[in-house]
Amino acid sequence: MPAIEVYRSLVAVFAHVRSPLIALVSAASVATSAWAAGPLPHDDVAWMQRAGFGIDSAAAARYRELGRLRYLDAELADRGEDALPLPVAGLIHAYEAIDTPASQLVAQLDNEQQRLRSMTDGNDKTAAKKALQRHGRDLVEQAQQAVLLRAIYGSNPLKEQLVWFWLNHFSVHALKKRVRWVAADYEENTIRPHALGKFRDIVMATLKSPAMLEYLDNAQNAKDKINENYARELLELHTLGVGSGYSQGDVQQLARILTGVGLVPASERARQRASGRQSLVVRDGLFEFNPARHDFGDKTLLGQRIKGSGFHEVEQAVDLIVRQPACAAFVSRQLAEYFVADQPPPSLVAKMARTFLRSDGNIADVMRVMFTSKELSASYGKKFKDPMQFVVSSVHLAYDGKPIVNPARVAGWLRQLGEPVFGRSTPDGWPLDAAGWSSSGQMARRFEIARAIGAGNNALFTPAGGDRVDTGPPRLTTPIYHDAIEPRLMAATRAALDKAGSQQEWNTYFLSSPDFNYR
Repeated sequence: MPAIEVYRSLVAVFAHVRSPLIALVSAASVATSAWAAGPLPHDDVAWMQRAGFGIDSAAAARYRELGRLRYLDAELADRGEDALPLPVAGLIHAYEAIDTPASQLVAQLDNEQQRLRSMTDGNDKTAAKKALQRHGRDLVEQAQQAVLLRAIYGSNPLKEQLVWFWLNHFSVHALKKRVRWVAADYEENTIRPHALGKFRDIVMATLKSPAMLEYLDNAQNAKDKINENYARELLELHTLGVGSGYSQGDVQQLARILTGVGLVPASERARQRASGRQSLVVRDGLFEFNPARHDFGDKTLLGQRIKGSGFHEVEQAVDLIVRQPACAAFVSRQLAEYFVADQPPPSLVAKMARTFLRSDGNIADVMRVMFTSKELSASYGKKFKDPMQFVVSSVHLAYDGKPIVNPARVAGWLRQLGEPVFGRSTPDGWPLDAAGWSSSGQMARRFEIARAIGAGNNALFTPAGGDRVDTGPPRLTTPIYHDAIEPRLMAATRAALDKAGSQQEWNTYFLSSPDFNYR
């Protein structure tokens, strides 16, 4: 049977999948202890599929050693190591976007732009402009690849999923203004350190980040020229959500509070003097609160008066916002939609929200409620993988820890599937539900990517500029496949795999199957 016909039969199976693809067993029998050697219990495999980007030998071995609750405790403790295989760590730290401080990259950009302004029009100026644009593209590509390498090889799979979730929740677009020069810094120094901490801290970190200040225009927000973009999205997309009770007046008041919150100017000549309020200047890296640009009038936000005082107003406003029950419910629902179900059970969201409020927004505590809930176990096999989950879990299974030396191809697959890192032009982030990724066009592209991954000769192990290394089709029937996946394949998937005429076809059919694309 031609490959495309087998693919169409698999797509037909997708349309009729309603019950879990992974059978359930009693969670109580396996939740607190590691299993014996041999095939992995269904419930454990399904749980690990949610706690990470797929499952690989390293994660399975650690789970076997610790058991579920100790494994979860270790993941949520977030010791900050984020350990990587040495070749992968070396590759990431060789990137200019990672190894060079954001302040230095932005200074280089400012200097080059100033040089361009001084040049006369002609070929040299055109070439210099193109070189600067190419430099920006290189920095974005390095930032994208670093995110993917950490997702594939990071030692804390649950944290890596949360990093991806928060990058999407607090989304920035790399092609706007100077964001491409600070995108890597945004992931490394804004999102990653706070992925499992207090929600208030990640809100403040994104508020002060150069990427967010550039993307949502608060760097231009001043007392004599109010810009409401960031204030609106901070309420609507980051904290409270639509329909939570805030008004347009609250957006306007928050925008006033956020006046003066911006970036260190390129030169002292560009600075507005603090007009006798020099002691109120706040600086942190590229971030600057400039009181000369701030509206010091009193404001009323969410019914509470905030006295004009400078940057302290911003901290008061964030504290007020993140302690609203609406914030707890909105963030909990977003997390549950990503990890559990497109329409998460209200009972689960309510439990998570109560924990959010009780713990002062402790993300790890909220995640523990979700990952020990009966609602999570009831959803196994029903959550469709987004492109990031599909690509990373495919690489996990195909190469099981083998270090990639050319991650540009992985980033290319994600781009072809329509979900590039830092690639969402609107601030709402990529869709969290299946409807955003399961159209016929999307599935056709996913089949093509499955075929590319299944072929093996995809330059993942060819160093940039080096001689091509052809590895041939990977054998996906690894011990992890036999222990964790094969015992639970649907009959339709087994029938399709039996029709494969080569290892590459077998790989393509399996990576295209509902069994693999649902978690």
